[in-house]
Amino acid sequence: MRVRRLTIKNFRGVSSGQVDFRDHTLLVGGNNIGKSTVCEALDLVLGPERLFRRPVIDEHDFHRGHYLTEDNKSVEIVIRALLVDLSEEAERRFRRHLRRWNDAEGHFVDETGDGPEAADAEGTIWALPVTFIGRYDSEEDDFIGNTFFDHPVEDVDDEEPVEQALGGGRKIFGREQKRLCGFIFLRTLRTGSRALSLQRGSLLDTVLRLGGSGLTEMWEQTLAELRELDPAIGEIAQLKTIRNEIRQRLTRFVNLSPDDDATGFFASDLTRDHLRDVVRLFLAAQPAPHQLPFQKLGTGSVNLLVFALLTFIADLKGKQSVIFAMEEPEIALPPHTQRRVGRFVLSEMGQAIVTSHSPYIIEQFNPEQIVVLDRNGDAELSSRTVELGGIKLKKYRRERRQMAEAILSRAVIVVEGATEAALFPVASEVMEAARGSDYEHLDLAGVSVFNAGSDKEVPVFGPFFKALGKPAFAFYDKQDTPPDTAIAAKLADYTQVWESPEKGIEAVLVGEIPVAVLRRFLNVVKNRDDYPVDKGIIDDAMDDEAVKALTSAVLKVRKGDNLPYAALLIAECQEDAELPATITTILETVHATLKPLVPEPEEEGQDAAATIEAGAVVEATPVPPEDGEG
Repeated sequence: MRVRRLTIKNFRGVSSGQVDFRDHTLLVGGNNIGKSTVCEALDLVLGPERLFRRPVIDEHDFHRGHYLTEDNKSVEIVIRALLVDLSEEAERRFRRHLRRWNDAEGHFVDETGDGPEAADAEGTIWALPVTFIGRYDSEEDDFIGNTFFDHPVEDVDDEEPVEQALGGGRKIFGREQKRLCGFIFLRTLRTGSRALSLQRGSLLDTVLRLGGSGLTEMWEQTLAELRELDPAIGEIAQLKTIRNEIRQRLTRFVNLSPDDDATGFFASDLTRDHLRDVVRLFLAAQPAPHQLPFQKLGTGSVNLLVFALLTFIADLKGKQSVIFAMEEPEIALPPHTQRRVGRFVLSEMGQAIVTSHSPYIIEQFNPEQIVVLDRNGDAELSSRTVELGGIKLKKYRRERRQMAEAILSRAVIVVEGATEAALFPVASEVMEAARGSDYEHLDLAGVSVFNAGSDKEVPVFGPFFKALGKPAFAFYDKQDTPPDTAIAAKLADYTQVWESPEKGIEAVLVGEIPVAVLRRFLNVVKNRDDYPVDKGIIDDAMDDEAVKALTSAVLKVRKGDNLPYAALLIAECQEDAELPATITTILETVHATLKPLVPEPEEEGQDAAATIEAGAVVEATPVPPEDGEG
């Protein structure tokens, strides 16, 4: 069983929206775009333990906190999930509530009016629609909510319970039915303390219940053993003295039992609920053999413990029937552990729905499994899958790590080689140091620098990043001839494109960086072990042209290394005025495009970012500073 579609209305930051899922699905998007909201919505509609929480929803679960209309009518949270690939048992159990679904076209067959023959057409399957509805109940002054079968809808009897009225004629899709769906939700670590307790609905509680019968006997036996402890919490002399003193003084006012058992200290209230609250799992982790309560362990250890319990639950339920939602599984885990967690989930679970900011997790998903979330100014949530466009799957897989980082970014600068990819972040550091709050570093702005591999490959990535819906900029070498129609069309998908004014990045750097900086650079690198001494060594007698020639030769020899010399040259710039104007122009334009737009009076003109036309191919030229600027 898997989730095919989720629709949301009036839930948290989403006024309305729809997300279509694949088999395994990676949800990506910027911070506060709605990834966690989607996971919480799935938990509301499918999570069997979510209803243990009271109230099920609260004021902050309603979009903008509006749970009443202006005329004091209740606003409803409505979350619909469509389940497909049902097991034989699920089809048998839910047969009255199933509908025929055209999976290729994404609609119910009975909505098109095509006639009964459409129900047996190729690509149609049985699907189970279910709906969570939540609202404020003014009579009870409380929030109520439950999940219902979404089909069929029947007449509501006014005398029926409020849960049935809430569903509007739908039958309740209860905890037992939800367990058949096998939905498991691993939140981020902020809920780990409860997940590893024995409270109702916790992971340990779920393991106990799925483990078979005997749960009642377990609690009864535990409570009986606690009652029979003599003394109840051990031979503690101080407590024994206090107990005797209390008993002697109370007998003056209360008829107590005459024996010593009239008073006593116990480790709990001797109730199931209190034991659930106080019983804790202890572990001893290497290198220290001392047992500690689980919450005292390291963050990564606790997170892995939660994951281990979830895999145990999945085994008990039958792994391939499990819908496993994970929110940021990479928290506090080293890269190799992230990869292991990702591989396990993708190989063992029926459907994995994952949110992540880690390239080590993202790189394990195929492009067709990546769903990009977006939310507009009206808080309407939308989703789209990643389209490779002209990128070959082999190239995508070869560049998985780089592609994953680009997918996570807010914007992308696509360059043609490792040298350019290395120097842009360094130039951004120089500009940040020189301009302070007037400029935001690429890392802080969420900009990824992407190495396309060659100038011929730069246009290929334009349609891909446009499909992701993020600003993308391109910088590539000066071309001998104008681009043909096909290449021009791909370049037009970029937000802005720069063609280098020179053939080769080395010529740009040597021609636009002051000679004084080139001299500083050559004096620094001449002492490095990897310096190409056969190209010559700088001396004070060299004229400017000789310095430029030597710098160019050194840069070309050490081009594309793990630390290209071009980045070392940029690092020698002590102020942004010493940076090459070509690079400065690109970084200034990216900054202007991404910074928040602040409305200004009409006479002041439009914001710089608003003047940048998509697809414009320009030659990089310096932008003169305003009066009074650096």
